[in-house]
Amino acid sequence: MLTRLTKYPLFLLGSLLVGSVVVLALLAPYLTPYTPAGINLDAVLLPPSLTNGHLFGTDALGRDVFTRMAYGARISLLVGIVAVGIATVLGIIFGALAGFYGGWIDRVVMRFVDIMLCFPSFFLILAVIAFLEPSIFNIMAVIGLTGWMGVARLVRAEFLRLRELDFIAAAKLMQVRDWRLMFVHMLPNALPPVLVSATLGVAGAILVESSLSFLGIGVQPPTASWGNILTEGKANLNIAWWLSVFPGFAILLTVLGYNLLGEGLREILDPRLKK
Repeated sequence: MLTRLTKYPLFLLGSLLVGSVVVLALLAPYLTPYTPAGINLDAVLLPPSLTNGHLFGTDALGRDVFTRMAYGARISLLVGIVAVGIATVLGIIFGALAGFYGGWIDRVVMRFVDIMLCFPSFFLILAVIAFLEPSIFNIMAVIGLTGWMGVARLVRAEFLRLRELDFIAAAKLMQVRDWRLMFVHMLPNALPPVLVSATLGVAGAILVESSLSFLGIGVQPPTASWGNILTEGKANLNIAWWLSVFPGFAILLTVLGYNLLGEGLREILDPRLKK
């Protein structure tokens, strides 16, 4: 198995980057002696150094930046995974119904998808968040509820192809129930592109959460997230470059890792790319 995976360097590199972020998030309490909200006015804006005990420096309230980034990784991963989970479940349900039944159900679902796709997703999220209380739960729900359309189109396309195959015709002759046909016989065969889309979607959700937090309508302080660390760094950019550079690189590497992981999964799961 490991020998086979070595043929897919993008998958391995993406797994390494994503795995590093996951380990950082899980082991955050053991990797640093500080707390993310621990204020120390005697250590304000200390530069990154091994000698002062602050690897990534401190912010304007004396909080350790590495600690806040480690705990912020938990927020980013939680938002990305939960939001994409919501979007994937909704996309599978609507796509399966449209692709399996066709007819007026297909037309209604796909016209609704077209309407949703007419709105730029980020501005749609901004509009919804503006009327809700900024919280991590609302962010996850809104990103998930506005990001299912691509998954629905993928699942619909796969179901339209699969419903014409012989094993589905045989199952219908055996009077297998519709829900069993869709979710037991057809869905497993439609999952590869959905898995790739979900992996790429996590990267997009992390970017959206970071952008919302940077604008001040995402995760609210004192809860640490990469976006609000960047916001704090904006006010001190001339004298404390580390407040912007380190969380910016964290977002860059995490999003890059998920994109590489998604591309690697596409190479592994798509038989048309195999020699």
